[in-house]
This record gives sequence, structure tokens and C-alpha cells, in this order.
Amino acid sequence: MNADTGPVNEEKGADMTTARKDVETPEAAGPPTADTTTVADPAEKAARRRPTGRLEAMALPLTWLAVIIVFSIVETDTFFTSANAASILASQAVLVVVTLGLIVPLIAGDFDLSIGAVVGMSALIIAILNVQHGWNIWAAILVALVAGIIVGLINGALTVLLGIDSLIVTLGMSTLLAGVALWISGANTITGVDQTLIDIVISYRLFGIPLEFYYAMIFALVLWYVFAFTPLGQRLLVVGRNREVARLSGMRVSTLRIGALVTSAFVAALGGVLIAGTSGSAGPTTGLDLLLPAFAAAFLGSTTIKPGRFNPWGTVIAVYFLVTGITGLQLLGLQSFVQNIFYGGALILAVSFSQIIRRRRMKRGI
Repeated sequence: MNADTGPVNEEKGADMTTARKDVETPEAAGPPTADTTTVADPAEKAARRRPTGRLEAMALPLTWLAVIIVFSIVETDTFFTSANAASILASQAVLVVVTLGLIVPLIAGDFDLSIGAVVGMSALIIAILNVQHGWNIWAAILVALVAGIIVGLINGALTVLLGIDSLIVTLGMSTLLAGVALWISGANTITGVDQTLIDIVISYRLFGIPLEFYYAMIFALVLWYVFAFTPLGQRLLVVGRNREVARLSGMRVSTLRIGALVTSAFVAALGGVLIAGTSGSAGPTTGLDLLLPAFAAAFLGSTTIKPGRFNPWGTVIAVYFLVTGITGLQLLGLQSFVQNIFYGGALILAVSFSQIIRRRRMKRGI
């Protein structure tokens, strides 16, 4: 009896050990890990090969193209011009940069509602130090960027270490920074920022388009590379999908989440640098109007290129889709309030479509 049951027990023990190893190893956890940085999930590849999957991925770019064609026909003299195209591309470079920074914590599963206020804080610091105190423009920019990092660290510490919801933390931070901006500016707009910054942001042009557009595209390219080909990007994706799986896989979930919030705030501070260089000024409300369009573009971007996932190129397409629509409607004679209607409606629809796509992909096992 003992001789017969011994091998069976050993085999069962081996099976249980194997099962435990399967649970503990990243490969069995489901989502891709740092070891699969350049290899797409077979199920995801299959989904992209399906006609419906390709349609989902290309729906927004095709819609954007249709919008361009319609407005070009209706407003031939004003819309379909090189000057208008250059204006659309350059005028929204700040929004592109800020939204790209926003998707980093969104990918990791956290929200950052303080981005608009951080943009304003950064621009205001540059204006105050450079104009009112005579600081060198580069020193003022450095202080503004460090301030952005500090805000991100505070957001991260309160959210991750104390366990407070990121929505509450960053909303509170946004309100706090807006109050500080009103205080230190004396409720006045500060003008006269060093011409050097203005030159490298909007005065110098390449193919008729200000350099700020190219800065935004370079940042989008870098962010795409990080999420597509680096272990760091893959870890953030896993953290956003399932934090417990990421933790069991040995990932430093807290560090990654804090880093994502710091990145968002730092990039928002970079956006403040661009705004200061674009307008040559900063005021107490600078940047606050970026919050709604940034979230609208981020969620709308998650419905294209890689449906169901926040991604850099989807974000860029979403920003310019929204701006193209608003510009076309304003050229048709609609008043400025159409902008808020368009952004608000886009956010509601984008979140709805994003949820529908995610549920469909979950049913397919993707």
C-alpha cells in the first residue's frame, strides 16, 4: 500500500509545486511583463487581424479625415489653407504635451486632476522670476520644473503611501495651486518674458510651423518607444491592469505609481514653459482651461490605434481631431462656447466608447 501511494503522493506534490510556481511567475499572470517588451499578446494580435478590430483601431483617424474633407469643402477659402493648418498644429502643442503626460498615470491606474494648475504654476513662476526679479530665463525655467516635480512627489506620496484616492488628492492640489497662483500674482497677468524663450518656442519655424509642434511630436515618439519597447513601459501597463499581479511578479508597484504621478506633473510644468514662451506672459488662471480637453483627448485616444488602452499616438490624433472640429465650427460662425460643448460631449462619448471596447475585449479574452 505504502509503496503504491508513495509515487502518487510525490506526483501530486510535484503538480502542486508546479501550480504554485505558475501562479508566482510573471509569465502565468496574464498581462505582458518586462520579459515580453517587444512581443504582443497573441490574442491582441488576433484581435487586430479581425476586420472589427482593425475598424476599431482606425475609426477615429478615418473620422478625422472625413471632418477635414467636409470642412475643406464647406470653407474652402479659410479652412483648407497652409496658414490654418500650421495654426492648428502649433496652437495645440501645449495640449498635446500635457495630455501625453496625463496618460502616464492613467496607464498606471491613477488620475491627475492637477495638471492644468501645474501648467499655470510653472508659467507663473517663470514670469515672476524672470520679469519681476530679473532672473536668467533658464534659471527660472529650472525652478519651474523642480516645482512641478515637487508637486508630483506630494501627489504620489498622498495617493500611494497614505492610500488616498488620486482624484481627491489631485483635485485638492489643483485648488490649492490655483489659490497660490492668485495670491503670488496679485490677480494680475505678468507680461514681458525673455524673448529668448519666445524665439525657441514660436518665433523659429520649420516648414512654416513653430518649433513647439515638433517638441510635442518628439515627446510623443519618446513616450511611444517607452511603452512599446522598454521594461519600464511594460511594467506600468501591468500595474494599470492588475496591481496585485504586478506585486506578486516582483514589481515595485508603489514606486511605479509615484513615478507616474511625478512624470505627469513634470510634463505639465514643461507645458507651462511652452505657454510662457507662446504668450510671453502668465496669469492666475493660466493653464486651468487645459484640464477638460486633456481628459477628453486622453479617453478619446484610448479608443483608437490600440483600442481599450491609453496610448501616445491615439492621444495625438484625438487632440487634433477635437481641435479640427472646433476650428471648423468656429469658421462657420459658431461662437466660442462651442469649444466647451465639443470638449464636454467628446469626453462623455469617449469614456462611454472606451468602456464598451474594454468590455468587448474582456469577453473575447483579450
